[in-house]
Amino acid sequence: MKNIDKLKEELEKLNAPEHIEKQHQKGKLTARERIDLLVDNETFVETDPFVESRFLSFKMGDKKVAGDGAITGFAKIKGRPVYIYSQDFSKIGGSLGEKQAEKIVKLIESAQKTGAPVIAIIDSGGARIQEGISSLDGYAKIFQAMTKASGLIPQISIIAGPSAGGASYSPGLSDFVFMIEGMAQMYITGPEVIETVIGEKVSLEGLGGTEVHSQKSGCAHFAYSNEQDCFLGVKKLLSYLPQNNMENPLFEGGFFSDSLERENFDLERIIPDEDKKGYE
Repeated sequence: MKNIDKLKEELEKLNAPEHIEKQHQKGKLTARERIDLLVDNETFVETDPFVESRFLSFKMGDKKVAGDGAITGFAKIKGRPVYIYSQDFSKIGGSLGEKQAEKIVKLIESAQKTGAPVIAIIDSGGARIQEGISSLDGYAKIFQAMTKASGLIPQISIIAGPSAGGASYSPGLSDFVFMIEGMAQMYITGPEVIETVIGEKVSLEGLGGTEVHSQKSGCAHFAYSNEQDCFLGVKKLLSYLPQNNMENPLFEGGFFSDSLERENFDLERIIPDEDKKGYE
């Protein structure tokens, strides 16, 4: 059994300058930098930092890292509690394995119990194929936890890199989805598989980029040109939302100049009388 000092030493190695530079060369922030940019200073408390995969087959014994490819914890944003997890693409491709899934499920359940929003920063190649069915079972447990929390607490997904395969389902179960231009892609299967199966060539952007999901599919609610602006957008959205279904929405006196008693009969004509007719 490793002692706590040894575990902390291994965790620090994961934050070595060469690992940070690897992300920066791609024009991306690290998983920890993203959390620091989003939450209030010195409020983040990490959970399960030493968890690692128990699998050894397919050379996983050489690849496993502390935290299992995701950082989970709780913090405050503008003084309000939130739960957050950030997948680390530089560690096993941010792929989801059994232990990472357990961390995320625990986070969502804790958020539901305390009545606080959940923010997911997705940057993942999808299911960890080396762990086989255990990885897919992990996704199923995440989806179940999200479904149980739906309507009780706000759930926000930020696509900050690839969101492939199983990783694309959880944003679909979220209340709000943010995407970062030139960096985010969300798709069930990649261009290579599509070309092999149906013979059609398509780029990552054309398949599941920000423009596709924010202007055509409707899967994304917000699109930003960079990570900094995206996180500011998340903070702004949170400022409009209650913490949970037991709270009333926040209301700023004098924010609305329109009278609550005003009538607008044009609203009656937005939806046509015939249900087969389309409308703008």
